[in-house]
Amino acid sequence: MARVFDPFQEMERLFQGAPNSPRSMPIDLYREADHYILTADLPGIDPSSIDVDLDGQQLTIRAERSTVNAEGAKWLVRERNGGSYLRQFTLGQGLDTERIAASYEHGVLTVTVPVSERAKPRKIEVETGTKVEAVETIQA
Repeated sequence: MARVFDPFQEMERLFQGAPNSPRSMPIDLYREADHYILTADLPGIDPSSIDVDLDGQQLTIRAERSTVNAEGAKWLVRERNGGSYLRQFTLGQGLDTERIAASYEHGVLTVTVPVSERAKPRKIEVETGTKVEAVETIQA
C-alpha cells in the first residue's frame, strides 16, 4: 500500500483530561499549491493572547480565553469555558520554516507553512544520444 507524505508527522500531542490541562482546538490542515495551510478555531480569543512558536521542528500554538466573572450572578448555563488552549505539531522535512506566517480573523487562526524550494516537484531533463562514456575501474 502506498503511503502519503505527511509533513506534519506525529502531528499533535493532545493535552486533555485533567481540569487544569490546556484544552484542544479543532483544526483543519490542507495543501494549496506550494503551501500547507492550518486553520484553528479560536472563537472569543483575544488576539493578543495567541502565541505561535517554532522550536526546531516543533510548532506550538497557545491561546488564552478569559472567563466572564459576573459577581452575584446565578449561572443558568455555562458552556463557554475559559482557560488555556494548546496544540503542538512536529513539522516534517521539506518545509520552509523561515517563512511561516500566521493571521487571526473572525475567530480563526490561519498558519501558512511554505514548502521549501528543494522539496517542490521539478522536471528532470532526460538526455538522449549515442554518446557512451567509459567508466574506469580503480583497483586497490
